[in-house]
Amino acid sequence: MFHTHQTPEHSVVGAPGIVAFSCGVILLYQLTLLPPPGWLFLVGLLMVSASLLIRQGTMRRLVRLLALLVLGLAWAGWHSEARLAERLPADMEGKRLELSGYVCELPQAGSFSSLRFSVCVVSWHSEGQQGATPVLPRRVRLSWYGRNDQALPGHRLRLEVVLKRPHGNLNPEGFRYEDWLFRKGYRATGSVRAVALDQDLHCGWHCRYHAWRQTVAEQVHRHFSDAGEYPLIASLLIGHRGYLTDRHWQTLRATGTIHLVAISGLHLGLVAVGAGLVARRFTLSVPAHWLDERRRRIAGFALVILCCLFYALVAGFTVPTRRALIMVLVGGWYLLLAREASVWRPFCSALFLVLLLDPFAPLDQGFWLSFGAVAVLLAVFSGRLAGPGWLKGLVLAQVAVFAGLWPLLSGLGQSQPLAGLVANLVAIPWVSLVVMPVLFAGALLVLVSGGAVTGWVSSLLDAVLGPLMAWLQWVEQLAAPVSVLTPEASPFLLALLAAVVVLLLRFPDRVFRLMTVALVGAWAVTAVLTRPAAINPEVVEPEIRVWDVGQGLSVLVRVGRKALVYDTGPEVRGVFSAVDSTLLPNLRALGINKLDRLIISHGDSDHAGGLVQLVQAVEVGQIQSGEPEVVAGILDEVPGKSVGQCRSEPFEWHGVVFEFWQSQAERTGNDASCVVRVHHPASGSDVLLTGDISKRVEAEMLAPGAVPWLRKAVDFRLVLAPHHGSKTSSSAPWIDRVAPDWVIYTAGYRHRYGHPHPDVVARYQLANARPLNTACSGEIVINLSKHGPKISELRHTVPFWIQGPGLTRDQCKIP
Repeated sequence: MFHTHQTPEHSVVGAPGIVAFSCGVILLYQLTLLPPPGWLFLVGLLMVSASLLIRQGTMRRLVRLLALLVLGLAWAGWHSEARLAERLPADMEGKRLELSGYVCELPQAGSFSSLRFSVCVVSWHSEGQQGATPVLPRRVRLSWYGRNDQALPGHRLRLEVVLKRPHGNLNPEGFRYEDWLFRKGYRATGSVRAVALDQDLHCGWHCRYHAWRQTVAEQVHRHFSDAGEYPLIASLLIGHRGYLTDRHWQTLRATGTIHLVAISGLHLGLVAVGAGLVARRFTLSVPAHWLDERRRRIAGFALVILCCLFYALVAGFTVPTRRALIMVLVGGWYLLLAREASVWRPFCSALFLVLLLDPFAPLDQGFWLSFGAVAVLLAVFSGRLAGPGWLKGLVLAQVAVFAGLWPLLSGLGQSQPLAGLVANLVAIPWVSLVVMPVLFAGALLVLVSGGAVTGWVSSLLDAVLGPLMAWLQWVEQLAAPVSVLTPEASPFLLALLAAVVVLLLRFPDRVFRLMTVALVGAWAVTAVLTRPAAINPEVVEPEIRVWDVGQGLSVLVRVGRKALVYDTGPEVRGVFSAVDSTLLPNLRALGINKLDRLIISHGDSDHAGGLVQLVQAVEVGQIQSGEPEVVAGILDEVPGKSVGQCRSEPFEWHGVVFEFWQSQAERTGNDASCVVRVHHPASGSDVLLTGDISKRVEAEMLAPGAVPWLRKAVDFRLVLAPHHGSKTSSSAPWIDRVAPDWVIYTAGYRHRYGHPHPDVVARYQLANARPLNTACSGEIVINLSKHGPKISELRHTVPFWIQGPGLTRDQCKIP
């Protein structure tokens, strides 16, 4: 594939060809439909054959580049098709199934005292499963609840499980569980009902590797679990991050240092440097007539690769470690050859090998960040006649990576914490020069001594890791005030800024440097000092977004520059928050800096979850609730926030009228829910936000004169089914009076509550209301045009692994 010694005219591939192949692989994951890989391979090969008949050089190279792009698309498509072929049939969801397999990931503590682990399935035992079509999942993600602190009985297991197909909340921004499951190869998730040891299960090389790693993890836990910084020790030594607490993650996120506990290029690079120095020292002690220079280089290269491979295997051979191992392998190979070649050649070679061996790599943010960081460093440091010195080089590298990755992080929907620049200036050299050497030396001493020096080594590790966490926590305290000084900019401006900084560091001309620093400084100061007040982007037509938050409710209403949120979705403290995973990412993506009104229907955790976080992150105007005392109690820790009653005068935003209603009899619980009518006279449309009202409150609404607007005829009416479609709500008389054209159920996929109830669905069907369910549709958007409302479902525009034929959302049905 690589003919690096050829002239450009005769090179078959070269760097442009590698880039073309890589673009083909990356392009696949932008598609909503999976193209047939067989046809793509055929087209690519025909294009290669056609290029042999073209005599004109430029046209021949262009055709070959297009052929490589198509072949890259085919390569990724072939692997995706094979992965999607593993499928749990719909009729097997929710049933008790028996399977045998081995644990292929270190178990971790989960929520509600559960144990989370992955099983590579060897065989299915339940009747009708073994010959099932399509291919049953080979890898499943399981949670074991109610285990009473029991550990797994062994590595090879026979389990009774209840499974469901891959599914997660689907919104334009925020974490997508379905993306993560597809990337990791999990084709089903579920819970364990019974587990037993299966000694008769055949254990191949992959099984034996995971059993060995489990043994290593147990030994590390036995020796170091008493250390105060054991979560960091386990993360850095064997790549097991299951012991990191929420406090750890909060600090690492705020300081931009999560990469320190994800074994990747930094850690394998340190191993490579250490092994290279040891190999060089050893080989130089061997007489020259025994080992010439070429053999010394080969021996050093072999030792580096073996040490890096061993560390990668200990760390679980995860995606980041494999990617880093390939980079070390390619970089070491080019150093071994010692040829005069562009530094971009091994970079392109590593890119090609990563995508060839793992075509799912572009789905990882780490893929973009790691190659982006390496590209920035190569652009800054390659070709220099003299090194900048270690201190100056460290500062230059940190500034370059910080500025260079800023637009990339922005494009990935993440922020670039300014405090991270300060944190990494100390953390990276401390981890590189102190923590990792002490960690490796200490682990080796414990191993050689049989554990005799464990206490001394643990104390030493606490002594070097303690200051690291203290430094990060100190920087974390600066993160919030420093973030105010971070200028806001468009992606284009960030990319321009990154390019200017990289050029400045690469070509340090004094005049150019002074001019650039002055311009960038003036821009940053001006951007901070003239930062406008919270002003939202303007929408031409009123827009209502029903977010997919699982078993809960959250709605965004936008009119002009005004914004209203009705409910904030569910929250399980320390486990999940719709505000964190859905509301805040989507509000940021929409450019919404201020909520003019926040209405909490009532105080239940599936409607008022993450409330404090939302109010602290976004400017909020007036707050109303059906349970104002409960909501005010939740907001106790936020000073200056009062909560008003639900019942208030109607108000109007640019032709959209908002009206409120609440039961006169109830002041607590579901029946206290604040009901909001969003009325658009220009299109004659109503949208009813109903909270969790029950049939009793519905009957109160139907009383003469209780709700005057309910008796008014409209051209279109959409209702959010009360209480997510529970059988305690949506009575037949109420549905008849409301007469909805559409009904939206906001329920979790195969949730234990079973919403929406089949009887409720049948009643809406009798009323000729067209149903939608966020569990199937994902986010639902209603645009109130003067010509009538337009309703769109996100599932129709998402990638092929979410909405492809035969997959979960394609076959998702409302009961």
